[in-house]
Formats: sequence, C-alpha cells, structure tokens
Amino acid sequence: MSNTNTVKVQLVRSLIGCKEDHRATARGLGLRKLNSTSELQDTPAVRGMINKISYLVKVL
Repeated sequence: MSNTNTVKVQLVRSLIGCKEDHRATARGLGLRKLNSTSELQDTPAVRGMINKISYLVKVL
C-alpha cells in the first residue's frame, strides 16, 4: 500500500532517442531501465519532473 505523500512512477517508453535533459530527469527520478518503477515523495519538484517527461512515464 502506498502512502498518501508518495507517488509511484514507471518508465513505459525507452530513453533512446529522447533529449539528454529528459534522460537526466528520468535518472533523477530513479528510473533506469524500461518498466522500472520508483516510489518518491510527492513534492512540487518531483511533480514537475514527472510533468516534464510525462510522455515517458506512467503514474501508478
């Protein structure tokens, strides 16, 4: 069960061919391989990172 102040994201599209700063953002969220998931604190900074690469990730 996830806590109310965390958000779980999954990398659903490949980082190959996308912008270098988008790759860095995914890495910053703890996402390395395809379909990897990460549970993070729900902060405005994390929300902004998710929003930036929204076409690559899925919020679980």
